[in-house]
Amino acid sequence: MNAIAYLFQDRKANRKNFKGQLVLFLFRLASLINRSMVAKVIFYPYLLFYRYLVDWCWGIELPRKLQAGKGLIIYHGHALVLNQGVVLGDNVVLRNSVTIGHKKLADGTLSRCPRIGNNVDIGANVIIIGDIEIGNNVVIGAGSVIVKSVPSDCTVVGNPARILEKKETLRFI
Repeated sequence: MNAIAYLFQDRKANRKNFKGQLVLFLFRLASLINRSMVAKVIFYPYLLFYRYLVDWCWGIELPRKLQAGKGLIIYHGHALVLNQGVVLGDNVVLRNSVTIGHKKLADGTLSRCPRIGNNVDIGANVIIIGDIEIGNNVVIGAGSVIVKSVPSDCTVVGNPARILEKKETLRFI
């Protein structure tokens, strides 16, 4: 993917959401700069600007080292917190006050961060922590707390989260 296409890969998914388009453009540019040590040195002022504007002013912690697939959507990004070790698949929807990151283990070390599949819709005020995987085509209801892996093709709600509905996949014989 060329650099211009990389920068605008989230634009179509966020149409009619100018703030989401702007935040994701700034994030993709910071991620692109982060790939090269020379670029990091040359564009260090931009990286500071990105951190100041997106993180401090808008309250969206979207680290430049975050791995995010194409078609990322951010609705009402205020109080959005993602750890840089999180891996997001394609077409993930994030809403306000979502926290995704590692957890502190009993021995004092930190776990790995969650890995989230493709086509996952995450509601407002959701917390996803620990070394877990969220499958593809999952809907996570608002206010859910996810501390265990979630299989593909289901709806998850509650604190602690439980599977509310499992979508059956069609199999052709």
